[in-house]
Amino acid sequence: MAVTAARRSSLGDIGFWADRTALHEAASHGRALQLKQLIESGASVNMVTVDNITPLHEACIMAHPNCARLLLEAGAQVDVRTIHGSTPLCNACASGSLDCAKLLLEYGAKVNPSLTALTASPLHEACIRGACVNSMKFHETALHHAARIHMMNMIELLVEFGANVYASDNLGRKPVDYTTPESPCYTCLRFYESHPLSLQQLCRIATRRMLGTRASEVIGQLNISRRIHNYLQYCDQLS
Repeated sequence: MAVTAARRSSLGDIGFWADRTALHEAASHGRALQLKQLIESGASVNMVTVDNITPLHEACIMAHPNCARLLLEAGAQVDVRTIHGSTPLCNACASGSLDCAKLLLEYGAKVNPSLTALTASPLHEACIRGACVNSMKFHETALHHAARIHMMNMIELLVEFGANVYASDNLGRKPVDYTTPESPCYTCLRFYESHPLSLQQLCRIATRRMLGTRASEVIGQLNISRRIHNYLQYCDQLS
């Protein structure tokens, strides 16, 4: 695959950056067969553009779960950030793709990533892309995105995986602040704010956090009763 001006990135540690590649184009347009062929021919699934955008970001922002799955199966990094801090999960939520969000969570995507790691300042953004130096569009979590587009199912999914309903963006706004008062999403988030997660859900989140994508497999191999197994296991509920 021909790549123009590829060189070592100073923005992250996932590999090289280059101009937009054929892999990015295939992921963005949902061309799963072409994407599969590129991967099989040796194209790096973690190639990033100068804005630190990976093919996985492209697949998720354009809501192409089949392409996202191909990339993840080939080793795409699930929590890589763009220059302004968005992870693929943020992109999936921004596009309203519940399928992409479920897939990313199954592959261990963090619902509460650090709000500072690999996040560019407005000054860095301005230097690289000519952005307004007073831009404040940083530090949003996936839950902020889901609330902004009023996706009830997405909100519930993210909270099930431990999303922090109290997280503030750098405008000091929580996810609920992006909903319309008395709307279903507003009511849902207010409920989660006033009702702590159950012990069962906390155990599931802790297990998932410790074991990552192997949680389902490992729990199935434990010498525990079926009742405890069902108590800890919730991956099957996503299918």
